[in-house]
Amino acid sequence: MKAVAIFLWAMALLVKYHHCNPFSLEIYTIIVNFSSKNLSSVPGNLLPSTEALDLSQNNIQKLSSEDFQVTTHLRFLNLSWNVLDEIDRETFHPTILEILDLSHNQLQNLSDQHYLLFAQNLRFLDLTFNLFHTMTLGENFCRLAKLEILGLGASIIMVDDFINITHINLQTLTLLLENLTAYESGSLKNIQAQKVRIGLANKHIDKDLITDALVMFQEVELMGMNFKGDHRYLEQIVKEREVIKTSHLYLTDITIIWCQLTSTINAVFQSPITHLSISDVDIYFPPIQDTPGINTSHTKFFSARRAVVGCFFFSIEALCNFFINMPVEHLAIIETSIIHMSCPSLPSLIQKLDFSDCALTDTVFSTVKKHVIVECTTLNRLENLVLRKNHLKNLQILSIRLQHMSSLSHLDISLNSLVYNGQLCHWPANIVHLNLSSNGLSDLVFSCLPNRTTILDLQNNQITTVPEKLLALGSLLALDLSANRLRDLPICNGFPHLKYLLLRENSLHSPSVKFLETCPVLKLLDVSRNPFICTCALRGFKELGEKHQTIQLLQWPRAYRCSYPEDQRNSTLEHFQIPEISCNVGLLATAILGPAVAIVILIVTLCHRLDIPWYLGMIWQWTRAKHRARTQQLQAKDLEGVVFHAFVSYSQHDAEWVTGQLLPKLEGPGGGLHICRHERDFIPGKTIVENIIRCVEKSRRCVFVLSGHFVRSEWCHYELYFASHQQLSRGSDSVILVLLEHLPQYMIPSKYYQLKAMMERHTYLEWPQDRGKQRLFWANLRAALQADLPAVPVRDMDH
Repeated sequence: MKAVAIFLWAMALLVKYHHCNPFSLEIYTIIVNFSSKNLSSVPGNLLPSTEALDLSQNNIQKLSSEDFQVTTHLRFLNLSWNVLDEIDRETFHPTILEILDLSHNQLQNLSDQHYLLFAQNLRFLDLTFNLFHTMTLGENFCRLAKLEILGLGASIIMVDDFINITHINLQTLTLLLENLTAYESGSLKNIQAQKVRIGLANKHIDKDLITDALVMFQEVELMGMNFKGDHRYLEQIVKEREVIKTSHLYLTDITIIWCQLTSTINAVFQSPITHLSISDVDIYFPPIQDTPGINTSHTKFFSARRAVVGCFFFSIEALCNFFINMPVEHLAIIETSIIHMSCPSLPSLIQKLDFSDCALTDTVFSTVKKHVIVECTTLNRLENLVLRKNHLKNLQILSIRLQHMSSLSHLDISLNSLVYNGQLCHWPANIVHLNLSSNGLSDLVFSCLPNRTTILDLQNNQITTVPEKLLALGSLLALDLSANRLRDLPICNGFPHLKYLLLRENSLHSPSVKFLETCPVLKLLDVSRNPFICTCALRGFKELGEKHQTIQLLQWPRAYRCSYPEDQRNSTLEHFQIPEISCNVGLLATAILGPAVAIVILIVTLCHRLDIPWYLGMIWQWTRAKHRARTQQLQAKDLEGVVFHAFVSYSQHDAEWVTGQLLPKLEGPGGGLHICRHERDFIPGKTIVENIIRCVEKSRRCVFVLSGHFVRSEWCHYELYFASHQQLSRGSDSVILVLLEHLPQYMIPSKYYQLKAMMERHTYLEWPQDRGKQRLFWANLRAALQADLPAVPVRDMDH
């Protein structure tokens, strides 16, 4: 049974129940409103589909049989506050009228309401505040077998006035008798009603009327009593009558002085009445000292709603003491501006206290004696305490106020201004149901909770996360964290037996389903109305809603909608789809990298097969050479004495290639360049070093034909040495390296450090063995050597 009760509580948190007022009417259709239109008759343009019609506060004097001929579906009709004095017999003949309000009109004879003959479906009929002189109900009332609520009023009530409704079992009979002038004792005996509401005339005749009501009806409400005069007849009646049928007595809209209020309450407590409720009460001459009460009572329930004290000079402690010391099991003071409630002077019988919608502060139940705060120790039987909607502020102080209430199991302190800053709390040990909703509590609240709590309501607070390390709540079964600021699902390490978790209206974007693994017995989860971001991270949660395996996701799918991205906004998670490949990293990587790797391999293979890198390199060098030729224009003074485009340095072993390939391509018709080489252009009689220096100085560039033989030639080393010094004056492009054969770095002697440096800094031209590539090679070499030299005969060099 306990588990069932908890489940019902959890469901009640999700559904708002509509509590119907027994004296009001419940309408499920749209009301056609013609109220306050200054109408003198029923409008003739009513639609046949009209079910609810309001014609109140007009000037309609008569209803005819044609007024509602077309409205055959009419169920509700309000004609209050008109000037009706005549209603035709067949006025409501075609309708299925269930609710009819004819109050505040000028109807004059209750025995002559013939229109009721065709209103046999009526459940609600209000005829109060008309001009009825006598209460005699006509025979047409006996046809209202479905009638549940009836309102009447007249000046004279006689014994047989209600004989025509004897067989009708009413829920509520309302008698508004402010103008009552005569009442015959026993006149209410023919009425079968669960509850009677009587608006009194505040005259001596009220005594017989009240007496009959208390003797004949189980629930009695007395309205408009004024006890400021010497009207003690209610007190006298409950003291004198040994047989009282009433178990529930309601005193509404009363004016009374304090001493009469307390004496009347004490008298009721000694009567068979078990429930006493006082509402809308004005209290005069409140106490300045304690008022004696009684120690025993037949009354189990006492409530006071909207009580107002008509004086500023009184003792709030004396007033509180009278109520808190009542010998009842259930005490409620609601919607009353009391700022303090004292503690019972003796061990109390009270099991439930309700101080909703008052103005209580953190001093509640405490007293100050000799500047020391004394906590309450006499509410040991209290099981249910409601402090909803007060001015409570400090949760830790409140726990101290309640610490000695050893039987307390249900505590409601919602709709206050409670905060908690981390101090040690002192809750009584047996609290199982705790409502802390609509306060200002943060994540720290989980360090200030009763250990045995099974149902915890923390909705509408300032909680952002549920700490992993918190006070152990091993008994917690239901937790409501709705309307907070949570960004992810909580971890259940602190409450392993949690079955019901409510998280609606938080800030959950992509709930981590893995956290639910810490909640092994979770059955019901509500994460509705959160701003879900419909991306890959939400796919796991979406699957939870679709599978419904062990956890029931409440309000799925209608209350689960995307807030982002824009194209998915307001669409339900049920219709949100993302392809598997978009969310699976491995699959996505395979889909992307697989083709990419294949393409790269294909490109590398083609490049290797077609020597594309070589062609690109040669084209790049040709482009750079052309660019330098355009941008690096040397001045005439920089070329003084220069008569050769290039000096060619090579090993004698490579002379065949130089004479057979290089010189014809450069000096021939296709080249037109002036080339200097030692075999031809060295001057006899001069030393080799002098000739090398002279040739290098008279050449624009130096071409070195590199091979294994080159690095083994001593003279080639000298030529390379002088050319490297000449490079300093003429720029880095004055040296051109032609690699005749593959020459690894380790084959170059250490003394050729200039060559190693040049090969690292310069892009050299590599002689291709493939004849198809040689044409591009020669184009690159000619482009690198091309320059405008002074017009000096090539062979007229200074000897």
